[in-house]
Amino acid sequence: MSDRNESLRVAIIDSDSGFIQVLGNRIESAGWRLRKFSTQVPPQELVAMKLNVVVIDINRVGDDAWAYLDSITGLLPDLGVVVVTDPVGVAQRVRGLRIGADDWVTKPCHPEEVVARIEAISRRRHRHRIQTDVGPTMVGEIEIRPDQFQAFVAGQSLDLTRREFELLHLLCESDGRVLERDAIYQRVWGYAMAHGDRSVDVFIRKVRQKLEKKSPGWAYIHTHFGIGYRFAAESLVPEGKPSEAPEAASKAVGIAEEAKNAAAA
Repeated sequence: MSDRNESLRVAIIDSDSGFIQVLGNRIESAGWRLRKFSTQVPPQELVAMKLNVVVIDINRVGDDAWAYLDSITGLLPDLGVVVVTDPVGVAQRVRGLRIGADDWVTKPCHPEEVVARIEAISRRRHRHRIQTDVGPTMVGEIEIRPDQFQAFVAGQSLDLTRREFELLHLLCESDGRVLERDAIYQRVWGYAMAHGDRSVDVFIRKVRQKLEKKSPGWAYIHTHFGIGYRFAAESLVPEGKPSEAPEAASKAVGIAEEAKNAAAA
């Protein structure tokens, strides 16, 4: 086993004592650092633990489990999350993965499988850290910081979630090329997009709104009718002519492009 895996910090959040005991023994035998919790742990406390992976049973951690899952995946951009729970329908599994879970395992399951999935997530995260271990990128008024999973305008964070940052970063790295929705979904969500899924469009709208709020004088994400999206920083202020309402202009561009996009679906 690699040194990287030997140093993993893993937390189990589950009230199933039998499952915790069996999986915990296997994790500890791997030489990993383990924390065990029977109920929800405040996300800020998880941050302080500097965890690599959380294994969580959303059916056994109290009320508002979905909101809790959303909070930890959004707050901790470099945290791997494995949901391990009793059999549920496809809709619930898809919901969890789209919220930000990296994997979903159905109980009863063998602890060796869970450990293997933790290792797989750790490898993916490690590769991603290598890819993002670069300096900031400036485009228009935006400073994109892969090392922080965040983007800034004049030192103010856009407050992007992990998924929103990954989407923005992917578009920015495309060097002005048009990316199809299916390709965006595959790269950001990690699996094929189902027919009729509007997740890409929904997240594009969220990122645009945050960009418009902090950088109203620029348009960054452009819709290509019936195809997908392209990233390019384009000033909404004509050269030499101050704009009276750059924010209104930015919103108008976004609304018009979203209307075209919806019509193409």
